[in-house]
Amino acid sequence: MNKQNHIRQDVIWNAAGSLIYALASMVLAFSVIRLAGPRDGGIFGFGFSTLGQQMFIIAYFGIRPFHITDMKKEYSFGDYLLARRCTSLLAAAASLCFVLIMHQLGQYENDKAWVLFLLCVYKIIDGYADVYESELQRQDLLYRTGQSLAFRTTASVAALLITLALTHNLLTAVLVTDGMQLLGTWLFAVRILKKTDADYTVHPGAWQRLIQNTSLLFLSVFLDFYVFSASKYAVDGKLGSEFSGFFNILFMPTSFIYLIANFLIRPLLTRLALEYQKPDPDDFHKTCRSMLLSVLGLGAGISLLAALFGRFGLMIFELLLGPRYRGRLIFQYVPFLLLILGGGFYALANVQYYILVTMRKQKLIFLGYLAAAVVAFLTTGGIVREYGLFGAAVSYLLLMLLLFLLFTFAALYASGKAKKR
Repeated sequence: MNKQNHIRQDVIWNAAGSLIYALASMVLAFSVIRLAGPRDGGIFGFGFSTLGQQMFIIAYFGIRPFHITDMKKEYSFGDYLLARRCTSLLAAAASLCFVLIMHQLGQYENDKAWVLFLLCVYKIIDGYADVYESELQRQDLLYRTGQSLAFRTTASVAALLITLALTHNLLTAVLVTDGMQLLGTWLFAVRILKKTDADYTVHPGAWQRLIQNTSLLFLSVFLDFYVFSASKYAVDGKLGSEFSGFFNILFMPTSFIYLIANFLIRPLLTRLALEYQKPDPDDFHKTCRSMLLSVLGLGAGISLLAALFGRFGLMIFELLLGPRYRGRLIFQYVPFLLLILGGGFYALANVQYYILVTMRKQKLIFLGYLAAAVVAFLTTGGIVREYGLFGAAVSYLLLMLLLFLLFTFAALYASGKAKKR
């Protein structure tokens, strides 16, 4: 494959994988509520996009940005793989403990506890598959990463919807989906990487050093997701499963903005890492500006479209959910706009995050997330209890704006110190 075709394949398949991954959450959010009802739909939405994703973060451990920018091969793929196995086991243990504790406290019924645990398992497998996809990207095979994400996501979504339609049992459907996720990971990631020259050597003590080197990134990403999801946790805790399901639907375009922004950012990350190693910083700064402007344009465009066509979009959402939900979403037009605007700020904050990771400024990243997490913990629950879904949307917007400002100041500070050197 010549260079031009290779680049084209990278762009096409990375776009396809990111788009399918983004659409999967939207399709499942509507379909499960329609097929299983508002209660089970709310349980699924919370487990898939909030609790399960929090466990994904533990398995993921913030290693991917470090992995794909490790162009000097400081660690072998075997080192990354062993580290990811350890973090995945940690995530599984954390999932089991959390669900058991909530069940013993009477917060979760038996079926809810099992569904949430199996959704955590699904997301943990997703986090484990990421180490193979990260190595494919590090080997300049981004299109293979996109293919893996696209194919295994499509297979898993199809498995869940078909099983749910046939059995009308959410627990059975999630169990089948976990099996399909495992099969898809082997077919489209593990098997493909074995055909490359990936180095499976495990160096003594290397995975422990890797965990130590990325521990601040993990804590940062864990806090990041808490800040991102603080309003969703508050809605589930203060308003109940049914409201949680509806808020998850309103929240979907926010996640969509972030995932599409990743499509714009990811192809530039390896180049950004190489440019940062050069003595002349001009190319590095130019790529940083390009990433920020691209995501700013994306966020502004989606926010404008939402302002113009948001009511119509919410009417479509209601039609997809069925007649009994008519009028329940369009009433939330203003919170819907606030969530989309917050999603734009979150995408911009993530650009700054990747820039800081490339510069290896883990401490600044951690301090930014810690500050935002403290604000989220102290304010979100009270705002949601007082103002409902509108308060949840306002809280999310303000937290994302705060995160973007903190990371912007951190990036400017780090860049200024680098110029002085």
